Amino acid sequence: MHGSRIAAIGHYQPARVLTNEDLAGMVDTSDEWIRTRVGIHTRHIAGPDEPVDELAAHAAAKALAAAGLGPADIDLVLVATSTAIDRSPNTAARVAARLGIPGPAAMDINVVCAGFTHALATADHTIRAGAATRALVIGAEKMTDVADWSDRSTCVLVGDGAGAAVVEGCAPEQEQEPGIGPVLWGSVPEMGHTVRIEGTPPRFAQEGQSVYRWATTRLPAIARQACERTGIAPEDLAGVVLHQANLRIIEPLAEKIGAVNAVIARDVTESGNTSAASIPLALSKLVEQGALPTGAPVLLFGFGGNLSYAGQVIHCP
Repeated sequence: MHGSRIAAIGHYQPARVLTNEDLAGMVDTSDEWIRTRVGIHTRHIAGPDEPVDELAAHAAAKALAAAGLGPADIDLVLVATSTAIDRSPNTAARVAARLGIPGPAAMDINVVCAGFTHALATADHTIRAGAATRALVIGAEKMTDVADWSDRSTCVLVGDGAGAAVVEGCAPEQEQEPGIGPVLWGSVPEMGHTVRIEGTPPRFAQEGQSVYRWATTRLPAIARQACERTGIAPEDLAGVVLHQANLRIIEPLAEKIGAVNAVIARDVTESGNTSAASIPLALSKLVEQGALPTGAPVLLFGFGGNLSYAGQVIHCP
């Protein structure tokens, strides 16, 4: 294979919507306080009978349908998640079972908020190496399971959902087809304590100011390097889909990258922070809305937990 491409994408969110006004009745906060500090208006909340693998399977089924493919066409399932309760069977295996995918390699990838872009790169590398032909790459989270509902600085952020991409190989003659560029990834492990999901039961916590400073000062240059690896100038990007952490991080980061002509994903306003699900969820919505033309260059850039990051330029499916 010459490379790989995203053939189709899909997303899923639970039906229940939690508004800022709802949260104001649960914790000491207000709609104005939340909008001013993080830009979030609403978020979707999964019920107790909706596990992470169910969210993931719904999104994956939509991506498969959009690609015109069936379960037997997939031989690799990767799920980026940090909120699955059970260790075994892993989430990827449960998704494969729900969808009836016969005999795939099935792995979970936990890089928290940068999980989807890590998983996408892993699928790209696996297909290029000839170890798989077609993959489902899914970001799925149930952040409300790990939320501390007494902490107004974090519980206002989180939402649940999933996004999925079908990734397949490209032959040399398909060079102009929507492709996946080289990944730029790394981490700052000595600062991993700034974003945590720890304890029994596990709870999400972060040092918000430290994350904000790192994201807005260190990451713009790294994101620009991801563009350089594909040979794309930031001003030539049609879209930028950053991890949907906080509108106060997304907007200055996008501006510092220099993507002056790009559509910037702002799905955080209606979905909240869905960790590894946020990038495929936001990208799928932009594709569904027709905001990004097929083949247009789009920067995907995940960052957050572990202070890990991963980004690549893709061509829009």
